[in-house]
Amino acid sequence: MKKIGFSGTLDPITNGHMWVINEARSLADEVVVFLSENPAKKPRFTAEERKSIIALSCAEQGWDNVSVVIVRGDYTARAAKKQGVECLIRGIRTTADFDYENLIQQTNVDVLQGAKTVFVMPPRDLGSVSSSFVKALEGPIGWNWIMKQFVPGPAYHAWVLGWLRREWETLWDYEHRDATAIAHADQWFVQLTGATAYGGPARHYHNLDHLVHGLCEIRVWAANTRPDPADVDIVKQAFWFHDAEYGHSGEPGTLSNEEASAQLWLGSHLGQEMADAAELIRATDHFQEAAITHRLKDILLCVDLAILGQDDEVYQNYARAIRQEYIHLPDVKYREQRRGALLHLCRKAQGGQLFRDAYFAEQYNQRAIDNMQREMAQL
Repeated sequence: MKKIGFSGTLDPITNGHMWVINEARSLADEVVVFLSENPAKKPRFTAEERKSIIALSCAEQGWDNVSVVIVRGDYTARAAKKQGVECLIRGIRTTADFDYENLIQQTNVDVLQGAKTVFVMPPRDLGSVSSSFVKALEGPIGWNWIMKQFVPGPAYHAWVLGWLRREWETLWDYEHRDATAIAHADQWFVQLTGATAYGGPARHYHNLDHLVHGLCEIRVWAANTRPDPADVDIVKQAFWFHDAEYGHSGEPGTLSNEEASAQLWLGSHLGQEMADAAELIRATDHFQEAAITHRLKDILLCVDLAILGQDDEVYQNYARAIRQEYIHLPDVKYREQRRGALLHLCRKAQGGQLFRDAYFAEQYNQRAIDNMQREMAQL
């Protein structure tokens, strides 16, 4: 077969979709992905954005025989025939899927004189994966780590950036800002999520995932404890910037990462009151923490350390990511330093001093002790 087509809204494209595309590659020389533009579905990404995500996802797999066509104002089966595609491929997960897809394919052929359809059945681990399923994951703490299992890398990156963008716009009240203020905030969003900050390729842990996790922790903490909304904003401002700078050695005569991040925040001129968030950023520095007294210090520190109290799989991924960030250290040196840091943190947790806010202590303290003791045993 020369050409075969695959169609859908693909908002976002999932690993299930990718499996069907790969099956199509085994059946034909060329695969054409027909991307439906259906405004009634109110997709998260525009058609052009989805086209780019699909192309990047296929390129990541080394698939050079897949192209993407946006279908506007036409039936996919009819558009496929116009492109020289005589056959479409669809994934069938359930008997209900088959009944629905069979009706569609009969309509395509009998009514529209369009392309015929071939059905394939995905493996069991992808049987429940759909765009709707992936979208439904968003929200609770850890949603990003779960989503990452079900979508290709470019789709995940785009989804996380979109989520962070909405968080950023809400924090800086874009609806009530003038164009100049919005453009200024936009520049800082691009910088913070880009290659020189959380989006950097060497950021294995202090990255966009860390940013998403912390902001989710702040949101859930606020929903459960009902603090002053102004205080919630201060904690969010500090968290956005607390690891923005990550290449400073902290040697005598140089700034620590935390102080450099605080200075970056102060220089951003994003808010009218900057001092509170700057103090919180400095409080994440082990050497400055004790000297800083701030009503929100314990909250930010708890948010930053909440990773220690996550489920085992998340914690194991975190531990591996930390090792990658210190890949310059030989194993013996890393194990020694990591064990020392964990022992210190574990003792604080056992003494009730790691999570000094009652809400976070109840959520994470015991789990953090278990996780750290397990990692120390493995070192």
